[in-house]
Amino acid sequence: MFTGIIETLGKVVRIERDRSNVHYYVQSSISPELKVDQSVSHNGVCLTVVGIQNDIHQVTAIEETLRKTNLGELQVGDKVNLERCTPANGRFDGHVVQGHVDQTAICIAKEDQNGSWLFTFQYTPEHQNITVEKGSITVNGISLTVVNSLDDRFSVAIIPYTLEHTNLQKVEVDHPVNIEFDIIGKYVSKIMRMRD
Repeated sequence: MFTGIIETLGKVVRIERDRSNVHYYVQSSISPELKVDQSVSHNGVCLTVVGIQNDIHQVTAIEETLRKTNLGELQVGDKVNLERCTPANGRFDGHVVQGHVDQTAICIAKEDQNGSWLFTFQYTPEHQNITVEKGSITVNGISLTVVNSLDDRFSVAIIPYTLEHTNLQKVEVDHPVNIEFDIIGKYVSKIMRMRD
């Protein structure tokens, strides 16, 4: 489990394709501290560390993951948001994040609000995922609060610190991001559909 509080940015230094799988080599300040078999969130996607060499760790994304997330669009030099699993005795600063991306969304607006930024993302509502104002949402692994909520889009307000320390700094209009909807909201939504 994660909380959506990004620890650091990693840099993709190598990409290898192996049949339908893709191996990513990521350089970061936390890579030397990782262990093989450890779960680490990469842009909100829980991936297993399969190799470590100095300050570079390797993870593998399978076809299912590539289809549901934006990892397939990563290129060498791109930055990814990294977060290790939350320890049982750790501080819970964000919200419950599973590292299971539901779908991607597209940035349709990025507004400078004189000290902060308002990002608006649009997604396909066919999966019946929902957001609520003041509720939690995970964008590229970042725990954020929904500002505006509509059936197929939502907005989040970003403070300068978050913009500087995550890869939202590189997100522009038409850029895809990974979205994980609030697990509590997903359960409630399913229960309501079953009752109907």
